Amino acid sequence: MKVKVISRSTEEFTRERSQDLQKVYRNYDPILRPLDKALEYTRAVNATKLDNIFARPFIGAMDGHMDSVSCMAKNPNHLKGIFSGSMDGDIRLWDIAARKTVCQFSDHKGGVRGLAASTNGDILVSCGTDCTVRLWKVPVLKMMDSSHSAGEVLKPTERYVWKHAFWAVDHQWDGTLFATVGAQVDIWDHNRSVPVNSFEWGKDTVISVRFNPGEPDVLATSASDRSITLYDLRMSSPARKLIMKTKTNSICWNPMEPMNFTAANEDCNCYSYDVRKLDEAKVVHKDHVSAVMDIDYSPTGREFVTGSYDRTIRIFKYNGDHSREIYHTKRMQRVFCVKYSCDASYVISGSDDTNLRLWKARASEQLGVLLPRERRKHEYQDALKERYKHLPEVKRIMRHRHLPKPIYKAATLRRTMIDADKKKEQRKRAHSAPGSITVEPFRKRRIITEVE
Repeated sequence: MKVKVISRSTEEFTRERSQDLQKVYRNYDPILRPLDKALEYTRAVNATKLDNIFARPFIGAMDGHMDSVSCMAKNPNHLKGIFSGSMDGDIRLWDIAARKTVCQFSDHKGGVRGLAASTNGDILVSCGTDCTVRLWKVPVLKMMDSSHSAGEVLKPTERYVWKHAFWAVDHQWDGTLFATVGAQVDIWDHNRSVPVNSFEWGKDTVISVRFNPGEPDVLATSASDRSITLYDLRMSSPARKLIMKTKTNSICWNPMEPMNFTAANEDCNCYSYDVRKLDEAKVVHKDHVSAVMDIDYSPTGREFVTGSYDRTIRIFKYNGDHSREIYHTKRMQRVFCVKYSCDASYVISGSDDTNLRLWKARASEQLGVLLPRERRKHEYQDALKERYKHLPEVKRIMRHRHLPKPIYKAATLRRTMIDADKKKEQRKRAHSAPGSITVEPFRKRRIITEVE
């Protein structure tokens, strides 16, 4: 006969010191708790529903510009600072926390097309349609305390006049060089009034430029001839050129994987590429119903935000083909520029209605200081949603979003057109000789050629 003895030894559950953790013994045998899975599933469904109920992504609007907001730049030195430029020539430094203007940089005679801040955050570079590049000294003390300096107008420290209008500018991640684009790609130094180097490949206008975060001498541009071009400043000529079927409006490198970049295209999609293999896209990110105007990666490199001509903002996972979130308001018009905040908690958008808007990166995230108990509860709910996200009910609730009627109708029409094209291709293959028509994946279909 087997006899079980209950141990009552105080050494097993008594702490040696008051700072030690309290010992708690639990039996995790699933046979003793047969309803644990069902209970967890119910909690996961409820947590997903609560996310949708408490989704309040819009925080506030920042108004002050007199014309549409055309470009933005983050301040690397200050978490709550962001620069914006508009088509009336006005540049503003905003305090995101207070949602008000810290100071204005007013000297451009035409629209501001590009803004970029230096790595240390001390110098702001701007360019525009008035054929000038201007360097500005960023007021650090006023950024620290913006209560007494609202609305002050600053003048540029340097003004460089050039032969053509500029469309975009970007600064090296580590160095004193910056690049401007327009009729050609020009490389400038802070201390030189003329470009130190110029690149030209074709006669079409170059519309965007981005330096690589991992390799300071590598940059990528997109042009109106539907091309994406890679440049290396250590070489005397451009390195590689990729020609697509439609124009690319903006490019952004992944800060955590600097060999990858994503291109925002006119055909409503975004394409992620690996520079080592440009003959096909790694991922095609779909969901927009109009041209994608701007793109920016989160500092974590796991997500990116896009702004579109269809008046919506979408957040994608870096390897996801569909967006996880869509933001829109009744008053927001065509979105021309978007940025992630430096802590990846917020998204800032600039649109045609002269306003900047501040959004939460996580729509249902609770703002303010969380108690330890609240934080543990949110972490537990997130873990439950991650565990059960593949089940149909949880997946359906996660993906459901209310869309404005024009967006919904346009998406339905776009799906109908895509399905019709697929059926046409299937019928063409079915009524052709076997092997006469090759099936090309969509990741390769939008690329015309690659030139080296």
